[in-house]
Amino acid sequence: MTPQYQRSSLAIVIPVCNERGNLPLLISELEEVCNSLPYTYQFIFVEDSSTDGTLEYLREQSQLHPHIFYISLTKSFGHQNALKAGLDRAEADAVITMDGDLQHPPSLIPELVQQWEAGYDIVFTIRNDHKDIALWKKRTSRLFYEVINNLSDIEIQPGTADFRLMDKKTIQVFRQFNEADLFLRGLIQWMGYRRIGIEYTSRLRQSGQTKYSLNKMVRFALQGITSFSTKPLYIAAYLGLFFSLCSVIFIPYTIIGYFYGHAVSGWASIIATLAFFGGLQLMILGIIGIYIGKIYMQGKNRPHYIVKETNLP
Repeated sequence: MTPQYQRSSLAIVIPVCNERGNLPLLISELEEVCNSLPYTYQFIFVEDSSTDGTLEYLREQSQLHPHIFYISLTKSFGHQNALKAGLDRAEADAVITMDGDLQHPPSLIPELVQQWEAGYDIVFTIRNDHKDIALWKKRTSRLFYEVINNLSDIEIQPGTADFRLMDKKTIQVFRQFNEADLFLRGLIQWMGYRRIGIEYTSRLRQSGQTKYSLNKMVRFALQGITSFSTKPLYIAAYLGLFFSLCSVIFIPYTIIGYFYGHAVSGWASIIATLAFFGGLQLMILGIIGIYIGKIYMQGKNRPHYIVKETNLP
Protein backbone atom coordinates (compact mmCIF):
# COMPACT_ATOMS: atom_id res chain seq x y z
CA MET A 1 0.00 0.00 0.00
CA THR A 2 1.45 3.35 -1.03
CA PRO A 3 1.55 5.93 1.78
CA GLN A 4 -0.32 9.17 1.27
CA TYR A 5 2.61 11.25 2.47
CA GLN A 6 6.38 11.11 2.44
CA ARG A 7 7.58 9.26 5.50
CA SER A 8 10.82 10.51 6.96
CA SER A 9 10.81 10.43 10.76
CA LEU A 10 10.35 8.17 13.78
CA ALA A 11 9.86 9.00 17.44
CA ILE A 12 10.31 6.49 20.24
CA VAL A 13 8.45 7.31 23.47
CA ILE A 14 9.76 5.65 26.62
CA PRO A 15 8.24 6.25 30.07
CA VAL A 16 10.86 5.75 32.78
CA CYS A 17 10.69 5.68 36.56
CA ASN A 18 13.89 4.79 38.42
CA GLU A 19 15.49 3.19 35.36
CA ARG A 20 18.93 4.82 35.68
CA GLY A 21 20.66 1.43 35.54
CA ASN A 22 18.95 0.46 32.27
CA LEU A 23 19.32 3.71 30.34
CA PRO A 24 22.93 3.42 29.03
CA LEU A 25 22.32 0.01 27.45
CA LEU A 26 18.84 0.98 26.24
CA ILE A 27 20.08 4.14 24.51
CA SER A 28 23.00 2.25 22.97
CA GLU A 29 20.74 -0.47 21.55
CA LEU A 30 18.19 2.04 20.28
CA GLU A 31 20.87 4.07 18.49
CA GLU A 32 22.33 0.95 16.89
CA VAL A 33 18.92 -0.10 15.59
CA CYS A 34 17.74 3.34 14.46
CA ASN A 35 20.99 4.10 12.64
CA SER A 36 20.21 1.16 10.36
CA LEU A 37 16.85 2.67 9.34
CA PRO A 38 16.39 5.29 6.58
CA TYR A 39 14.61 7.73 8.91
CA THR A 40 15.50 10.58 11.17
CA TYR A 41 14.68 9.66 14.74
CA GLN A 42 14.29 10.99 18.24
CA PHE A 43 14.01 9.37 21.63
CA ILE A 44 11.51 10.95 24.02
CA PHE A 45 11.94 9.79 27.62
CA VAL A 46 9.06 10.62 29.94
CA GLU A 47 10.55 10.80 33.44
CA ASP A 48 7.82 9.92 35.92
CA SER A 49 9.20 11.29 39.21
CA SER A 50 12.34 9.14 39.57
CA THR A 51 14.57 9.24 42.64
CA ASP A 52 17.64 7.37 41.37
CA GLY A 53 19.25 10.02 39.16
CA THR A 54 17.31 9.16 36.00
CA LEU A 55 16.45 12.80 35.27
CA GLU A 56 20.03 13.98 35.80
CA TYR A 57 21.31 11.33 33.41
CA LEU A 58 18.73 12.28 30.78
CA ARG A 59 19.74 15.93 31.06
CA GLU A 60 23.35 14.96 30.42
CA GLN A 61 22.54 12.74 27.48
CA SER A 62 20.26 15.32 25.88
CA GLN A 63 23.16 17.77 25.83
CA LEU A 64 25.43 15.20 24.21
CA HIS A 65 22.95 13.80 21.68
CA PRO A 66 20.57 16.02 19.68
CA HIS A 67 18.10 13.17 19.19
CA ILE A 68 17.52 12.58 22.91
CA PHE A 69 14.69 14.50 24.56
CA TYR A 70 13.03 14.22 27.92
CA ILE A 71 9.80 15.25 29.61
CA SER A 72 9.90 15.40 33.39
CA LEU A 73 6.59 15.28 35.24
CA THR A 74 5.92 17.08 38.52
CA LYS A 75 5.02 13.83 40.29
CA SER A 76 4.34 10.21 39.50
CA PHE A 77 1.23 10.23 37.29
CA GLY A 78 1.53 6.56 36.39
CA HIS A 79 2.68 4.56 33.38
CA GLN A 80 -0.38 5.17 31.18
CA ASN A 81 -0.40 8.93 31.74
CA ALA A 82 3.34 9.07 31.13
CA LEU A 83 2.80 7.34 27.79
CA LYS A 84 0.13 9.88 26.92
CA ALA A 85 2.51 12.73 27.78
CA GLY A 86 5.00 11.37 25.25
CA LEU A 87 2.38 10.69 22.58
CA ASP A 88 0.98 14.20 22.98
CA ARG A 89 4.41 15.74 22.36
CA ALA A 90 5.85 13.42 19.73
CA GLU A 91 5.94 14.90 16.23
CA ALA A 92 6.89 12.23 13.71
CA ASP A 93 5.46 10.14 10.91
CA ALA A 94 5.32 7.15 13.25
CA VAL A 95 5.64 6.84 17.00
CA ILE A 96 6.87 3.74 18.81
CA THR A 97 6.10 3.27 22.50
CA MET A 98 8.09 0.90 24.68
CA ASP A 99 9.14 0.39 28.28
CA GLY A 100 12.51 1.43 29.66
CA ASP A 101 13.39 -1.83 31.43
CA LEU A 102 14.75 -3.56 28.28
CA GLN A 103 12.06 -6.23 28.40
CA HIS A 104 10.84 -4.77 25.10
CA PRO A 105 13.70 -5.61 22.70
CA PRO A 106 14.82 -2.68 20.50
CA SER A 107 15.88 -5.27 17.90
CA LEU A 108 12.18 -5.69 17.04
CA ILE A 109 11.85 -2.08 15.85
CA PRO A 110 12.89 -2.77 12.22
CA GLU A 111 10.12 -5.36 11.94
CA LEU A 112 7.58 -2.87 13.33
CA VAL A 113 8.73 -0.32 10.77
CA GLN A 114 8.60 -2.90 7.99
CA GLN A 115 4.93 -3.65 8.71
CA TRP A 116 4.19 0.08 8.90
CA GLU A 117 5.81 0.53 5.49
CA ALA A 118 3.58 -2.29 4.22
CA GLY A 119 0.56 -0.14 5.01
CA TYR A 120 -0.48 -1.00 8.56
CA ASP A 121 -1.50 1.95 10.74
CA ILE A 122 -0.91 0.20 14.06
CA VAL A 123 1.67 -2.51 14.61
CA PHE A 124 1.30 -4.02 18.06
CA THR A 125 3.35 -6.69 19.78
CA ILE A 126 2.35 -9.94 21.46
CA ARG A 127 4.59 -11.00 24.32
CA ASN A 128 5.75 -14.57 24.82
CA ASP A 129 7.07 -14.77 28.35
CA HIS A 130 10.70 -15.54 28.97
CA LYS A 131 11.26 -19.04 30.37
CA ASP A 132 12.68 -17.54 33.58
CA ILE A 133 9.67 -15.33 34.29
CA ALA A 134 7.99 -16.31 37.57
CA LEU A 135 5.11 -18.76 37.16
CA TRP A 136 2.69 -16.57 39.16
CA LYS A 137 3.47 -13.67 36.83
CA LYS A 138 2.63 -15.76 33.76
CA ARG A 139 -0.62 -17.05 35.25
CA THR A 140 -1.84 -13.67 36.48
CA SER A 141 -1.05 -12.16 33.08
CA ARG A 142 -3.06 -14.89 31.34
CA LEU A 143 -5.90 -14.44 33.82
CA PHE A 144 -5.86 -10.67 33.21
CA TYR A 145 -6.61 -11.09 29.50
CA GLU A 146 -9.20 -13.82 30.07
CA VAL A 147 -11.12 -11.64 32.53
CA ILE A 148 -10.95 -8.44 30.49
CA ASN A 149 -11.98 -10.21 27.28
CA ASN A 150 -14.94 -11.89 28.98
CA LEU A 151 -16.17 -8.81 30.82
CA SER A 152 -15.39 -5.95 28.46
CA ASP A 153 -16.68 -5.01 25.03
CA ILE A 154 -13.31 -5.22 23.31
CA GLU A 155 -11.09 -8.17 22.45
CA ILE A 156 -7.44 -7.81 23.39
CA GLN A 157 -5.12 -10.57 22.26
CA PRO A 158 -3.38 -12.22 25.23
CA GLY A 159 0.16 -10.94 25.65
CA THR A 160 -0.52 -7.58 24.01
CA ALA A 161 1.93 -5.03 25.40
CA ASP A 162 2.42 -1.27 25.29
CA PHE A 163 5.22 -1.91 22.80
CA ARG A 164 3.71 -0.76 19.52
CA LEU A 165 4.06 1.50 16.49
CA MET A 166 1.36 4.02 15.60
CA ASP A 167 1.08 6.03 12.41
CA LYS A 168 0.78 9.79 12.88
CA LYS A 169 -2.87 9.84 11.80
CA THR A 170 -3.75 7.44 14.62
CA ILE A 171 -1.77 9.61 17.05
CA GLN A 172 -3.84 12.63 16.03
CA VAL A 173 -7.03 10.72 16.81
CA PHE A 174 -5.65 9.42 20.10
CA ARG A 175 -4.89 12.96 21.27
CA GLN A 176 -8.60 13.75 21.16
CA PHE A 177 -9.32 11.29 23.98
CA ASN A 178 -9.75 12.86 27.39
CA GLU A 179 -10.72 9.93 29.59
CA ALA A 180 -9.82 10.18 33.26
CA ASP A 181 -8.68 6.54 33.60
CA LEU A 182 -6.50 5.71 30.65
CA PHE A 183 -6.22 2.12 29.45
CA LEU A 184 -4.17 2.50 26.29
CA ARG A 185 -4.34 -1.10 25.13
CA GLY A 186 -8.10 -0.91 25.13
CA LEU A 187 -8.33 2.57 23.61
CA ILE A 188 -6.01 1.74 20.75
CA GLN A 189 -7.85 -1.52 20.10
CA TRP A 190 -11.16 0.37 20.14
CA MET A 191 -9.90 2.88 17.57
CA GLY A 192 -9.83 0.32 14.80
CA TYR A 193 -7.56 1.10 11.82
CA ARG A 194 -5.53 -1.43 9.89
CA ARG A 195 -3.43 -3.34 12.37
CA ILE A 196 -1.17 -6.35 12.70
CA GLY A 197 0.46 -8.13 15.64
CA ILE A 198 4.05 -9.34 15.93
CA GLU A 199 5.14 -11.93 18.46
CA TYR A 200 8.32 -11.59 20.49
CA THR A 201 9.94 -13.19 23.50
CA SER A 202 10.35 -10.80 26.39
CA ARG A 203 13.74 -10.25 27.95
CA LEU A 204 14.46 -10.22 31.66
CA ARG A 205 14.69 -6.88 33.44
CA GLN A 206 18.33 -5.79 33.39
CA SER A 207 18.27 -3.50 36.42
CA GLY A 208 15.89 -2.21 39.07
CA GLN A 209 12.55 -3.52 40.29
CA THR A 210 9.26 -4.02 38.48
CA LYS A 211 6.76 -1.19 38.98
CA TYR A 212 3.73 -3.48 38.70
CA SER A 213 2.95 -5.17 42.00
CA LEU A 214 0.05 -7.62 42.28
CA ASN A 215 -2.10 -4.85 43.75
CA LYS A 216 -1.36 -2.55 40.81
CA MET A 217 -2.07 -5.35 38.34
CA VAL A 218 -5.50 -5.97 39.89
CA ARG A 219 -6.26 -2.25 39.83
CA PHE A 220 -5.10 -2.03 36.22
CA ALA A 221 -7.43 -4.90 35.30
CA LEU A 222 -10.41 -3.27 37.02
CA GLN A 223 -9.57 0.00 35.29
CA GLY A 224 -9.52 -1.71 31.90
CA ILE A 225 -12.76 -3.62 32.45
CA THR A 226 -14.75 -0.64 33.74
CA SER A 227 -13.40 1.62 30.99
CA PHE A 228 -14.89 -0.45 28.19
CA SER A 229 -17.92 -2.24 29.55
CA THR A 230 -20.96 -1.99 31.79
CA LYS A 231 -21.14 -5.78 32.07
CA PRO A 232 -20.14 -5.78 35.78
CA LEU A 233 -23.20 -3.63 36.50
CA TYR A 234 -25.43 -6.12 34.69
CA ILE A 235 -23.79 -9.00 36.55
CA ALA A 236 -24.49 -7.21 39.83
CA ALA A 237 -28.13 -6.70 38.80
CA TYR A 238 -28.53 -10.36 37.78
CA LEU A 239 -27.00 -11.54 41.06
CA GLY A 240 -29.42 -9.35 43.00
CA LEU A 241 -32.36 -10.70 40.98
CA PHE A 242 -31.23 -14.30 41.39
CA PHE A 243 -30.90 -14.14 45.17
CA SER A 244 -34.15 -12.22 45.45
CA LEU A 245 -35.94 -15.06 43.65
CA CYS A 246 -34.15 -17.59 45.84
CA SER A 247 -35.42 -15.81 48.93
CA VAL A 248 -39.02 -16.41 47.76
CA ILE A 249 -38.46 -20.11 48.46
CA PHE A 250 -38.31 -19.36 52.17
CA ILE A 251 -41.89 -18.06 52.19
CA PRO A 252 -43.63 -21.45 51.81
CA TYR A 253 -40.98 -22.99 54.06
CA THR A 254 -41.82 -20.49 56.81
CA ILE A 255 -45.59 -21.01 56.42
CA ILE A 256 -45.29 -24.80 56.56
CA GLY A 257 -42.96 -24.59 59.53
CA TYR A 258 -45.42 -22.35 61.36
CA PHE A 259 -48.37 -24.74 60.98
CA TYR A 260 -46.40 -27.91 61.72
CA GLY A 261 -44.50 -26.43 64.63
CA HIS A 262 -41.04 -27.03 63.27
CA ALA A 263 -38.27 -25.61 65.43
CA VAL A 264 -36.52 -22.54 64.11
CA SER A 265 -32.92 -23.29 63.18
CA GLY A 266 -30.14 -21.83 65.28
CA TRP A 267 -28.72 -18.35 65.15
CA ALA A 268 -25.51 -19.57 63.45
CA SER A 269 -27.29 -20.28 60.18
CA ILE A 270 -29.06 -16.94 60.36
CA ILE A 271 -25.82 -15.06 60.95
CA ALA A 272 -24.13 -16.95 58.12
CA THR A 273 -26.95 -16.04 55.75
CA LEU A 274 -26.86 -12.39 56.80
CA ALA A 275 -23.09 -12.28 56.40
CA PHE A 276 -23.33 -13.80 52.93
CA PHE A 277 -25.96 -11.40 51.67
CA GLY A 278 -24.23 -8.49 53.40
CA GLY A 279 -21.00 -9.32 51.58
CA LEU A 280 -22.87 -9.65 48.29
CA GLN A 281 -24.46 -6.24 48.79
CA LEU A 282 -21.10 -4.67 49.58
CA MET A 283 -19.61 -6.24 46.45
CA ILE A 284 -22.42 -4.88 44.29
CA LEU A 285 -22.13 -1.45 45.92
CA GLY A 286 -18.39 -1.58 45.27
CA ILE A 287 -18.95 -2.23 41.55
CA ILE A 288 -21.42 0.64 41.35
CA GLY A 289 -19.01 2.80 43.34
CA ILE A 290 -16.21 2.23 40.84
CA TYR A 291 -18.38 3.52 38.02
CA ILE A 292 -19.59 6.48 40.05
CA GLY A 293 -16.00 7.27 40.99
CA LYS A 294 -15.00 7.27 37.32
CA ILE A 295 -17.83 9.71 36.57
CA TYR A 296 -16.70 11.87 39.49
CA MET A 297 -13.08 11.99 38.33
CA GLN A 298 -14.12 12.62 34.73
CA GLY A 299 -16.29 15.51 35.86
CA LYS A 300 -13.27 17.20 37.46
CA ASN A 301 -11.57 17.21 34.04
CA ARG A 302 -8.11 17.40 35.56
CA PRO A 303 -5.10 17.10 33.22
CA HIS A 304 -3.58 13.65 32.86
CA TYR A 305 -0.15 15.00 33.75
CA ILE A 306 1.75 18.19 34.53
CA VAL A 307 5.12 18.83 32.90
CA LYS A 308 7.81 20.18 35.20
CA GLU A 309 10.64 20.35 32.72
CA THR A 310 11.39 19.40 29.12
CA ASN A 311 13.92 20.10 26.39
CA LEU A 312 11.43 19.52 23.58
CA PRO A 313 10.89 22.58 21.40
